[in-house]
Amino acid sequence: MDINLSLDVRGESCPYPVIYTLEALEDMEKGEILQVVADCPASFKNVPEEVVKHGYKLMKDPEKKGRDLYFYFLAG
Repeated sequence: MDINLSLDVRGESCPYPVIYTLEALEDMEKGEILQVVADCPASFKNVPEEVVKHGYKLMKDPEKKGRDLYFYFLAG
């Protein structure tokens, strides 16, 4: 998977990871892939749930590596 933009929101508490992810996706071209790295535990559920509600596609299940959470979304 080719990542077009990586967004690091570690250190941000909810709802900011959701807000920043949606803002980034709005500025991307259709078909581009956004990687989001977060560490807020609530993000594991909130980020993919809210972003998909706004019409974006989750490319694969969220990954947890230590405290870090990784998400991949398709813009468009």
